[in-house]
Amino acid sequence: MMKKMSIPTRKTSLVLFLCQIISALDVPLDLSQPPTIIQQSPKDYIVDPRENIVIQCEAKGKPPPSFSWTRNGTHFDIDKDAQVTMKPNSGTLVINIMNGGKAEAYEGVYQCTARNERGAAISNNIVIRPSRSPLWTKEKLEPNHVREGDSLVLHCRPPVGLPPPIIFWMDNAFQRLPQSERVSQGLNGDLYFSNVQPEDTREDYICYARFNHTQTIQQKQPISVKVFSMDSLNDTIAANLSDTDIYGAKPVTERQPVLLTPTGSTSTKVELRGNVLMLECIAAGLPTPVIRWIKEGGELPANRTFFENFKKTLKIIDVSEADSGNYKCIARNTLGSVHHVISVTVKAAPYWITAPRNLVLSPGEDGTLICRANGNPKPSISWLANGVPIAIAPEDPSRKVDGDTIIFSHVQERSSAVYQCNASNEYGYLLANAFVNVLAEPPRILTPANKLYQVIADSPALLDCAYFGSPKPEIEWFKGVKGSILRGNEYVFHDNGTLEIPVAQKNSAGTYTCVARNELGKIQNEVQLEIKDPTMIIKQPEYKVIQRYGQVSFECIIKHDSTLLPTVTWLKDNDELPDDERFLVGKDNLTIMNVTDKDDGTYTCIVNTTLDSVSASAVLTVVARPNPPFDLELTGQLERSIELSWIPGDENNSPITNFVIEYEDALHEPGVWRYQTEVPGTQTTVQLKLSPYVNYSFRVIAVNKIGRSQPSEPSEQYLTKSASPDENPANVQGIGSEPDNLVITWEPLKGFQSNGPGLQYKVSWRQKDVDDEWTSVIVANVSKYIVSGTPTFVPYEIKVQALNDLGYAPEPSEVIGHSGEDLPMVAPGNVQVHVINSTLAKVHWDPVPLKTVRGHLQGYKVYYWKVQSLSRRSRRHVEKKILTFRGNKTFGMLPGLEPYSSYKLNVRVVNGKGEGPASPDKVFKTPEGVPSSPSFLKITNPTLDSLTLEWGSPTHPNGVLTSYTLKFQPINNTHELGPLVEIRIPANESSLILKNLNYSTRYKFYFNAQTAVGSGSQITEEAVTIMDEAMASRQVDIATQGWFIGLMCAVALLILILLIVCFIRRNKGGKYPVKEKEDAHADPEIQPMKEDDGTFGEYSDAEDHKPLKKGSRTPSDRTVKKEDSDDSLVDYGEGVNGQFNEDGSFIGQYSGKKEKEPAEGNESSEAPSPVNAMNSFV
Repeated sequence: MMKKMSIPTRKTSLVLFLCQIISALDVPLDLSQPPTIIQQSPKDYIVDPRENIVIQCEAKGKPPPSFSWTRNGTHFDIDKDAQVTMKPNSGTLVINIMNGGKAEAYEGVYQCTARNERGAAISNNIVIRPSRSPLWTKEKLEPNHVREGDSLVLHCRPPVGLPPPIIFWMDNAFQRLPQSERVSQGLNGDLYFSNVQPEDTREDYICYARFNHTQTIQQKQPISVKVFSMDSLNDTIAANLSDTDIYGAKPVTERQPVLLTPTGSTSTKVELRGNVLMLECIAAGLPTPVIRWIKEGGELPANRTFFENFKKTLKIIDVSEADSGNYKCIARNTLGSVHHVISVTVKAAPYWITAPRNLVLSPGEDGTLICRANGNPKPSISWLANGVPIAIAPEDPSRKVDGDTIIFSHVQERSSAVYQCNASNEYGYLLANAFVNVLAEPPRILTPANKLYQVIADSPALLDCAYFGSPKPEIEWFKGVKGSILRGNEYVFHDNGTLEIPVAQKNSAGTYTCVARNELGKIQNEVQLEIKDPTMIIKQPEYKVIQRYGQVSFECIIKHDSTLLPTVTWLKDNDELPDDERFLVGKDNLTIMNVTDKDDGTYTCIVNTTLDSVSASAVLTVVARPNPPFDLELTGQLERSIELSWIPGDENNSPITNFVIEYEDALHEPGVWRYQTEVPGTQTTVQLKLSPYVNYSFRVIAVNKIGRSQPSEPSEQYLTKSASPDENPANVQGIGSEPDNLVITWEPLKGFQSNGPGLQYKVSWRQKDVDDEWTSVIVANVSKYIVSGTPTFVPYEIKVQALNDLGYAPEPSEVIGHSGEDLPMVAPGNVQVHVINSTLAKVHWDPVPLKTVRGHLQGYKVYYWKVQSLSRRSRRHVEKKILTFRGNKTFGMLPGLEPYSSYKLNVRVVNGKGEGPASPDKVFKTPEGVPSSPSFLKITNPTLDSLTLEWGSPTHPNGVLTSYTLKFQPINNTHELGPLVEIRIPANESSLILKNLNYSTRYKFYFNAQTAVGSGSQITEEAVTIMDEAMASRQVDIATQGWFIGLMCAVALLILILLIVCFIRRNKGGKYPVKEKEDAHADPEIQPMKEDDGTFGEYSDAEDHKPLKKGSRTPSDRTVKKEDSDDSLVDYGEGVNGQFNEDGSFIGQYSGKKEKEPAEGNESSEAPSPVNAMNSFV
């Protein structure tokens, strides 16, 4: 059966895999070989004296080795000690302590020897020592009396244990004593005070020693410390203490730093290579000194340097000889500094450069064992053979010792042995076993046959060919059954037989053959290689920012080889997802419901197959409104200012942008919080301005992009002292409500603006430009005072001043007011009207004297109205229109007049009280204008060659009608227009019969009226002559029959309904098909805007000249109504003011309602030809 093997794809996995292959290249256990020690106890072996002692020694060899031990350099006969046994098939010793043995009796140096017929291997010297946790010696501890500010050292001096204990300080309640830059524990376990403070006084400073090996804790007797302040020292305490105890009676003073440890200016330190270097400096001083470390002539090693114990300890891990040098610690405070230089020397116990390795040789071969080590000082190298110094070992002519190398030449089977290399100096030793095994063996391949390797494309493939043979076989690789030997840069051939394909492609798949051969034989083995598609995350999770209590989803969509089964795992912060139903893991996503703050973190999607693993991560940031600030504190209280400080709450992943400070005035507005100020989010203190006579409390609100926090808890209250007002009321005004009074108003001060109790106002006034004294009155906290008996509309100087029980506010500024207004007394004179054109006139007047206005002049109003139309001589309802002209204007424009009409107007002056008398009515007339379109146009009585036209006169003739103009032209079947015919008709006519027309022809008619000024808007219509006289006679005969008349009416009604439905649907955006043709033959006499007299021209609708849209409707009586076109600016000014500048532009005001006119004719009619045709039958 084919065996599968998955080849790792990562670089680290590749290295580990190669190491596994190399370590497996041992001599097969079915072949003779010297012993090899595979497991042993550590060199320095500290044992628990309460448990059995187990000294390990495991070895392998062929034949299986036997074991023996030495103790303190002499043979250890385990058979003579009932407490000692050796495990079966093992060299491991078990010393029974739990059944009466004592661990101390078995202290010593032990060494194990494993031996068979081909040699002997030895273990390290194993030093056995039982752990010790002795008690503290009894001692009498005197209380420590210390002056405030002095330094103090509390000595621990723990008992010597094995291994050394861990030291810590606690109190009687088993709580660790707090440590800081001022108070800290040294490396020796002592507790150092840079300076003592009154809060250091206590009687339970207890040093504890924890012995981890025995899991015991020893306690020192409590130490008492009492700190005295010289300011509070009384005679009683002084009588009981000597001068020495209290260090004199000087007050607390600041002191420059002094080193407590180490002492002096220099010291030395020796550390071994690979260990952790710990340097310490603790200083006394007031203020507490700060420690800084430097290395003279160099930099502290990056990534290996750490500062502990508030920077009093310098820690460098994994030290090497390069870390030797002078290290300086500097202690500094505001009064000075002190330093200490520690000279560090790094020594080294021996360490391997090249350790000897097992050597397998065939008879007659040569080989070498190399043993190279280094250290400081340099270690000495010595060799042993089978555990005996090589100098006294049996001679072997095939070997030669040359310092750290043994050279073997033409070895024979008797040359097999185990050699030991010992490298030692004063700091330790290294011992290594390496055998020489002389064998003659044909090649064998240890890798299973037909092993299957599966590899991800574009990653390395490692095909194993573990082998053994003596002499060492040569290895060759082939691909395929009849493939050639593999060579070239695309392959890597390892010494252990492994074939590496650095970048395996799809075409790399197949069968590979490994061939091993030496002089004793040849063997081969086949393995299979499959290449798989890599697993990919094609849609990775993305960074998300979500508000608290929201929902978030991370996607993880993958693509993988179809033969591999992927598993998807989600992690949060490199750990399993919380066991929470809010986390929903789907096929391609992870959804988190109701997100909370604890969901913040990094989420990783990991996809694993048997061959590869891919992952992608995204960060989830949960944001929310900030938590409210807390610990509000008021400091620096002054009469008009105070400092507020606070501690910000958690910003909840959205930086605080600003803080809003609000205040409550419990004296005037309890429970009402008002805005005070705001500061940037980096600021946590603010100086606040205060007002007198306010009982303040403050609260702070934090703001970030998400929103505002809840308000903080209120601060303590602070009541400011009373004072006279700082300001006076604002918005002081004087306006009379009646002709004989003056109403003085102001905005009262708010409660906190009063600055004290008894708020009142001093109201003062006097007539302006008159040598009068001020009249004053003091009123309560109101906002109005009325002065009666004043002249009408005269100016007054006014001022309002605030006062309270403590005095007056600063002198207020004066404002000008006026007593009450009355209606104007006179009307404007010399009113003149200049008619500009038929719809516009300009009116002039003389201003009234200001004294007669008796108030604030607001402007003039022009009242005008139409008396009658000159063309009809018929009066109608009088509708007055009003235009208001602001300010002291003396003219204005009257827009929207009707042509050929008689008007009247008058002018009135306006003040704040109302309007004055009207000027005498002024009559003016407007000239003629162009008429409106005829009110209707009907076409009746169609025959073979004639049509009858009837029309109504214009609704607005706008003058004396002089004539009518009729134009018409035929329209053929292709909707082309024929020649245009024009006929002038007298103004007194209302109908016309057109003869000599073509039969069965459609005609289009254009009809308008004229005055002396010009032509008015035209009206259009279309009609069709009938086909022949027979139809006409039948029409006459049948038309007299009642049944036919009823039938035709029903048919006409049905057709009309169908046509209406059809035309409505067709006319949504549709146009008459002959539009382009008719535009090309437009009426040559369409009137433009007229400007022959410099006035506004008359409006002409361009739609009148277009042919009717197909399918449009007309009333059954064929009367075309005109839309109401009596349009003017007045139509749009109802109820609003309008004015005209001197150039006639509208800036004034007018008001009034336009009189409703009866319905007038349309500008055009749209009669569809089918209806016209039907009308010819009825």
